[in-house]
Amino acid sequence: MHDREIIMDTVFESLRKAGIVPVIKLETPEAAIALGRALVEGGLPVAEVTFRTAAAAGAIRLLRREFPSMIVGAGTVLTVAQVDAARESGASFVVTPGFSPRIVDRCLDLGLPIVPGVNSPTQVEMGLERDLKLLKFFPAEASGGIKMLKALRGPYGDVSFVPTGGVEASNLAAYLALPNVAACGGSWMVKEDLIAAGRFDEISRLCREAVSIVEASRG
Repeated sequence: MHDREIIMDTVFESLRKAGIVPVIKLETPEAAIALGRALVEGGLPVAEVTFRTAAAAGAIRLLRREFPSMIVGAGTVLTVAQVDAARESGASFVVTPGFSPRIVDRCLDLGLPIVPGVNSPTQVEMGLERDLKLLKFFPAEASGGIKMLKALRGPYGDVSFVPTGGVEASNLAAYLALPNVAACGGSWMVKEDLIAAGRFDEISRLCREAVSIVEASRG
């Protein structure tokens, strides 16, 4: 097994172990420290920091520095330049909302684990052509949700998914019960208004609640 494959397998196994990946939008890098502490205290030392704001790269850098054991990824990556910024900031993995061959190939060239977004058989096969077996299913609920994932399992039994988009505490267990779901992405425990209001105790509580759902779903 090549070094690149070992790195990818290690990161992806960490995501599977976590079961839930908080999808985070930060307006300032400084908020990352308090948020990272809240995630750790909530038993969920993993984060997908989205490139929806200019603060993303700085936030990833701070999280990696202050919480070296945390798995920190870059989400909503839409350009090759953002891939490079994510790598330079120390991101452990990249997540994209759709399947851009240019972005995926750039990540693979860099040896940077990539979880590209898909919501159709054609896109799943684009991933398989690049030996990608872990894909983001987005937008999950709008794309058929659990019913669609069950349908995809038939022809693509070796592929695992990270459904994101419409996943909440109320349906998390149902998604995790599917054999082809490795983890789920969600933002309900790290909502922008909670971060803006400094309600980090509430974020920790919601993280603990999510972790308990993951643990219960896995027996």
